[in-house]
Amino acid sequence: MNYYVSLARQAIRSFLQSGMILAVPDDTPEALRHDRAAVFVSLHKNGELRGCIGTLEPTTDCVAEEVIANAIAAATRDPRFEPMKLSELSQTDIKVDRLNTPEPATRGSLNPQKYGVIVQSRQQRGVLLPDIEGVNTVAEQVSIAASKAGIDVTKDKYSLQRFTITRFSE
Repeated sequence: MNYYVSLARQAIRSFLQSGMILAVPDDTPEALRHDRAAVFVSLHKNGELRGCIGTLEPTTDCVAEEVIANAIAAATRDPRFEPMKLSELSQTDIKVDRLNTPEPATRGSLNPQKYGVIVQSRQQRGVLLPDIEGVNTVAEQVSIAASKAGIDVTKDKYSLQRFTITRFSE
């Protein structure tokens, strides 16, 4: 199993068992202890989304802490779902996406299989990761990301950014 996914699973298990936030384990690879990066953690149970929380910029001191924080948040604070119970964890698949730095984009430079998208209007930002099942066109991708932030792409002035990810999954 990949270290990113293993760390996310450990963090969720620890939090659900004890309410404690997992400390970065001693065996964590150096790169995860020293690098900073934005991370999304997605949880799927029986093939259905069970939680997804992430950051667009790093918010912690290192990637390992970012994975731990977002794994716990995906399991317990995604407003679309009830907090996860420990009994669900064994039936849950975990994906960890490490985001690369976003860059300005146009609709013509997007590809929903390759790039994630950030749609921004004023202080509102909506994001959609790349390679999401059922999202096949740029129009769908932009529309979904915009609607998450309450942005109306037919009326509001907005800007686009795109990003790539490195995906780690079970």
